[in-house]
Amino acid sequence: MKKILISLVAVVALAGVTLWQVQGFGGQPAPQVTFTDLHGKSVTTEDLRGKVVLVKFWATSCTTCVAQMPDTIRHYEALSARGFDTIAVAMQYDPPNYVVNFAETRKLPFPVVIDAQGEIARAFGDIKLTPTAILIDKQGHIIKRYLGNYNEQAFLATVEKALAS
Repeated sequence: MKKILISLVAVVALAGVTLWQVQGFGGQPAPQVTFTDLHGKSVTTEDLRGKVVLVKFWATSCTTCVAQMPDTIRHYEALSARGFDTIAVAMQYDPPNYVVNFAETRKLPFPVVIDAQGEIARAFGDIKLTPTAILIDKQGHIIKRYLGNYNEQAFLATVEKALAS
Protein backbone atom coordinates (compact mmCIF):
# COMPACT_ATOMS: atom_id res chain seq x y z
CA MET A 1 0.00 0.00 0.00
CA LYS A 2 2.85 2.38 0.85
CA LYS A 3 4.50 1.80 -2.57
CA ILE A 4 1.22 2.56 -4.32
CA LEU A 5 0.83 5.79 -2.38
CA ILE A 6 4.41 6.85 -3.15
CA SER A 7 3.88 6.05 -6.84
CA LEU A 8 0.65 8.03 -6.85
CA VAL A 9 2.40 11.01 -5.28
CA ALA A 10 5.15 10.78 -7.92
CA VAL A 11 2.59 10.71 -10.75
CA VAL A 12 0.78 13.72 -9.29
CA ALA A 13 4.08 15.57 -8.92
CA LEU A 14 5.00 14.83 -12.54
CA ALA A 15 1.55 15.89 -13.68
CA GLY A 16 1.98 19.12 -11.74
CA VAL A 17 5.24 19.87 -13.55
CA THR A 18 3.61 19.12 -16.90
CA LEU A 19 0.58 21.26 -16.06
CA TRP A 20 2.94 24.04 -14.95
CA GLN A 21 4.67 23.99 -18.33
CA VAL A 22 1.42 23.74 -20.32
CA GLN A 23 0.03 26.77 -18.49
CA GLY A 24 2.95 28.79 -19.79
CA PHE A 25 4.98 29.17 -16.60
CA GLY A 26 8.62 28.31 -16.45
CA GLY A 27 10.64 30.71 -18.53
CA GLN A 28 7.94 32.43 -20.56
CA PRO A 29 7.97 36.22 -20.70
CA ALA A 30 5.93 38.01 -18.07
CA PRO A 31 2.92 39.78 -19.57
CA GLN A 32 3.32 43.43 -20.46
CA VAL A 33 1.22 45.28 -17.91
CA THR A 34 1.26 48.64 -16.18
CA PHE A 35 1.10 48.73 -12.39
CA THR A 36 -0.24 51.99 -10.93
CA ASP A 37 0.28 52.18 -7.19
CA LEU A 38 -1.82 53.88 -4.53
CA HIS A 39 0.18 57.10 -5.00
CA GLY A 40 -0.44 57.24 -8.76
CA LYS A 41 3.07 56.13 -9.75
CA SER A 42 3.12 53.77 -12.74
CA VAL A 43 5.66 51.14 -13.68
CA THR A 44 5.51 48.52 -16.42
CA THR A 45 6.92 45.02 -16.46
CA GLU A 46 9.36 46.33 -19.06
CA ASP A 47 10.53 49.03 -16.61
CA LEU A 48 11.34 46.28 -14.09
CA ARG A 49 13.88 44.53 -16.33
CA GLY A 50 17.15 44.10 -14.50
CA LYS A 51 15.39 43.34 -11.22
CA VAL A 52 14.02 40.15 -9.72
CA VAL A 53 10.36 40.92 -9.05
CA LEU A 54 7.72 39.26 -6.91
CA VAL A 55 4.21 40.11 -8.10
CA LYS A 56 1.97 39.12 -5.23
CA PHE A 57 -1.79 38.86 -5.76
CA TRP A 58 -3.57 39.24 -2.44
CA ALA A 59 -6.70 40.47 -0.68
CA THR A 60 -7.37 42.02 2.70
CA SER A 61 -9.99 39.31 3.30
CA CYS A 62 -7.45 36.52 2.68
CA THR A 63 -6.12 35.30 6.03
CA THR A 64 -3.12 33.57 4.45
CA CYS A 65 -2.26 36.78 2.55
CA VAL A 66 -2.40 38.83 5.75
CA ALA A 67 -0.33 36.22 7.60
CA GLN A 68 2.32 36.23 4.84
CA MET A 69 2.65 40.02 4.68
CA PRO A 70 5.26 40.38 7.48
CA ASP A 71 7.54 37.90 5.66
CA THR A 72 6.92 39.70 2.36
CA ILE A 73 7.94 42.98 4.01
CA ARG A 74 11.02 41.39 5.59
CA HIS A 75 12.15 39.82 2.30
CA TYR A 76 11.67 43.09 0.45
CA GLU A 77 13.60 45.07 3.04
CA ALA A 78 16.44 42.52 3.15
CA LEU A 79 16.81 42.11 -0.62
CA SER A 80 15.66 45.33 -2.31
CA ALA A 81 19.14 46.91 -2.24
CA ARG A 82 20.37 43.93 -4.29
CA GLY A 83 17.76 44.33 -7.05
CA PHE A 84 14.70 42.55 -5.62
CA ASP A 85 11.34 44.26 -5.91
CA THR A 86 7.83 43.42 -4.79
CA ILE A 87 4.53 44.61 -6.15
CA ALA A 88 1.42 43.77 -4.12
CA VAL A 89 -1.61 43.54 -6.41
CA ALA A 90 -4.93 43.73 -4.56
CA MET A 91 -7.65 41.70 -6.23
CA GLN A 92 -10.55 43.29 -8.09
CA TYR A 93 -13.08 42.36 -5.40
CA ASP A 94 -11.09 43.95 -2.56
CA PRO A 95 -12.66 47.26 -1.46
CA PRO A 96 -10.16 50.03 -2.26
CA ASN A 97 -10.55 51.69 1.14
CA TYR A 98 -9.63 48.38 2.83
CA VAL A 99 -6.51 48.11 0.67
CA VAL A 100 -5.45 51.70 1.40
CA ASN A 101 -6.06 51.24 5.13
CA PHE A 102 -4.09 47.97 5.18
CA ALA A 103 -1.16 49.47 3.26
CA GLU A 104 -1.03 52.54 5.48
CA THR A 105 -1.45 50.83 8.86
CA ARG A 106 1.11 48.10 7.99
CA LYS A 107 3.45 50.67 6.38
CA LEU A 108 3.97 48.45 3.33
CA PRO A 109 7.34 49.52 1.88
CA PHE A 110 6.68 48.30 -1.66
CA PRO A 111 4.17 49.44 -4.30
CA VAL A 112 0.57 48.42 -3.67
CA VAL A 113 -1.69 48.26 -6.71
CA ILE A 114 -5.47 47.90 -6.87
CA ASP A 115 -6.44 45.74 -9.85
CA ALA A 116 -9.84 47.43 -10.12
CA GLN A 117 -10.75 45.94 -13.50
CA GLY A 118 -9.01 42.58 -12.98
CA GLU A 119 -6.78 43.24 -15.99
CA ILE A 120 -3.50 42.41 -14.23
CA ALA A 121 -4.87 39.15 -12.81
CA ARG A 122 -6.12 38.15 -16.27
CA ALA A 123 -2.78 39.00 -17.87
CA PHE A 124 -0.93 36.74 -15.42
CA GLY A 125 -3.09 33.71 -16.21
CA ASP A 126 -6.54 34.71 -14.95
CA ILE A 127 -5.60 34.51 -11.29
CA LYS A 128 -8.56 33.96 -9.02
CA LEU A 129 -7.03 32.46 -5.87
CA THR A 130 -5.03 34.33 -3.26
CA PRO A 131 -2.33 34.43 -2.34
CA THR A 132 -0.74 33.81 -5.71
CA ALA A 133 2.78 35.08 -6.25
CA ILE A 134 4.72 35.22 -9.51
CA LEU A 135 8.51 35.47 -9.44
CA ILE A 136 10.05 37.19 -12.48
CA ASP A 137 13.75 37.13 -13.33
CA LYS A 138 15.94 40.04 -14.44
CA GLN A 139 15.21 39.30 -18.10
CA GLY A 140 11.46 39.56 -17.54
CA HIS A 141 10.68 35.82 -17.58
CA ILE A 142 8.42 34.03 -15.12
CA ILE A 143 10.57 31.61 -13.16
CA LYS A 144 8.16 30.46 -10.46
CA ARG A 145 4.52 30.64 -9.48
CA TYR A 146 3.44 30.16 -5.86
CA LEU A 147 -0.10 29.44 -4.69
CA GLY A 148 -0.95 29.62 -1.00
CA ASN A 149 1.77 29.02 1.56
CA TYR A 150 5.20 28.14 0.31
CA ASN A 151 8.50 27.06 1.78
CA GLU A 152 10.39 30.19 2.77
CA GLN A 153 13.87 28.64 2.44
CA ALA A 154 13.11 27.31 -1.04
CA PHE A 155 11.65 30.69 -2.03
CA LEU A 156 14.72 32.57 -0.78
CA ALA A 157 17.04 30.10 -2.52
CA THR A 158 15.21 30.73 -5.80
CA VAL A 159 15.40 34.50 -5.31
CA GLU A 160 19.12 34.30 -4.46
CA LYS A 161 19.81 32.25 -7.58
CA ALA A 162 17.87 34.74 -9.72
CA LEU A 163 19.69 37.71 -8.16
CA ALA A 164 23.06 36.06 -8.83
CA SER A 165 22.37 35.48 -12.53
